[in-house]
Amino acid sequence: MTARDVIEVLDWLEAVGVAVWVDGGCGVDALAREETRSHADLDLALDATDLDVARRALQERGFHHDTSREPGLPARLVMQDGRGREVDLHPLAFDAAGDGWQQLAASGMAWPLPRRGPESDGAIEWRPVRCLSPQLQLRFRLGYEWSERDVHNVRLLVERFGVPAPPPFRQQDSTPIRLGKGRQPQ
Repeated sequence: MTARDVIEVLDWLEAVGVAVWVDGGCGVDALAREETRSHADLDLALDATDLDVARRALQERGFHHDTSREPGLPARLVMQDGRGREVDLHPLAFDAAGDGWQQLAASGMAWPLPRRGPESDGAIEWRPVRCLSPQLQLRFRLGYEWSERDVHNVRLLVERFGVPAPPPFRQQDSTPIRLGKGRQPQ
C-alpha cells in the first residue's frame, strides 16, 4: 500500500460517511508524518455499525473479502483487490461509556480502545488523518512475537513519542531506526 493508495481508500470511506482511525504500520508512519517503511496493508479501526458500509464501498472499487485470513470476523475483515492492495478493517463496538471494544475471537475476548485519548492527529503525505495514539499503537503490539516491522514500529514509537519501551523491546538491538524521506527525529 503506497501513501497514495492509503489516501484513496480513506477518501472513499469518508465519502460514504465512515470515520476511521489509521492503525498498524501506516498509523505509526502517519503519527510520524512520514513514510518510514513500506506497507503490505492498511489497518483501520472503525465503529462496527459502519462495517457493512465500508465493505460495500471497498467492494464497489474491486475489493473482495479474503476469507482465508485468520483471525477473521468478528475480530477483523480483510479486503483485497486485484492489484494486491489489502485493507484490514478492525470493527469496534462502543459501550455506554464511549469505550470501543474489538472482539478478538469467537470466544468473546475483547480488546479495549478507551475513549480517554484514543486518537492522535497524523498525516499521510499532505492529508490529515485520525490515528490511534502512540500509547495504543504500542499496547496493540504486545502479546505476540514481533516481526522486523514490529520492532521498527516500536522503536519509532519509543524514539519519536517517548512511549516507555516494553521489556521485550529493551532486549532487542538498540540500533536507531533508519528513517525514510522527510524529517529526522529531534
